[in-house]
Amino acid sequence: MPRQDKAGLAKHTSRQFDAELEHVRERVLAMGGLVEQQITDAVQALIAGDSAQGEAVISKDARVNRMQVDIDEDCTRILALRAPQAGDLRLVLAITKTVTDLERIGDEAEKIGRMATQLASFDRPRSMFHHFEMLSKHVCGMLRDVLNAFARLDSKAALQVTLADDEVDQEYETTLRQGITFMMEDPRTIRDVFNTLWAVKALERIGDHATNIGENVVYFVEGKDVRHLAPEEREQELAEPRRR
Repeated sequence: MPRQDKAGLAKHTSRQFDAELEHVRERVLAMGGLVEQQITDAVQALIAGDSAQGEAVISKDARVNRMQVDIDEDCTRILALRAPQAGDLRLVLAITKTVTDLERIGDEAEKIGRMATQLASFDRPRSMFHHFEMLSKHVCGMLRDVLNAFARLDSKAALQVTLADDEVDQEYETTLRQGITFMMEDPRTIRDVFNTLWAVKALERIGDHATNIGENVVYFVEGKDVRHLAPEEREQELAEPRRR
């Protein structure tokens, strides 16, 4: 059985291979940290009506895109030169899928930033933005937890993130109903509230992408694909012996 490092990654006879895998993994976490900050800044910009902060979020998206390209290139090089097998191959595949989801999360944060610039002068109904802020905290918590699970290679923690997505969907529907109520009460707010709901939808999509990342972690650590399983089936599948 291969030796493992503190993070749970298998150790190889080639130290260079170990270094390459760890370097790529660290870059994924750095990308995740940047995306997480994007979401926080975008939400703050929308709630505060800060168009300058919204523009700053938009400008950072190019950096996120560049990080995805660079990490994908590293993974392609590892596949071509190292021909990884078993767990190593799953790790590389999980990383390529994860950076795709992180890039799409960055896109959703950019959308919220754009809404912040467009709605800077919008009179913000406190109750509606309260629901929006609560949803954003839940989604950011999911992303933070799944990145921690990725860092620790913790499949159980990753699974819990995937199970939390139903709560995000419920909060999304509550916020959506609140927005519809505002539009019905005052038709003059329809355009602005409708644009705000685009930002709410972006948060819901971020929750979906965080769930995808959790599924990627489970796939790498356990060798099990839980993407299309019901919540109770996911927990049962994880209780079975892991695959190598």
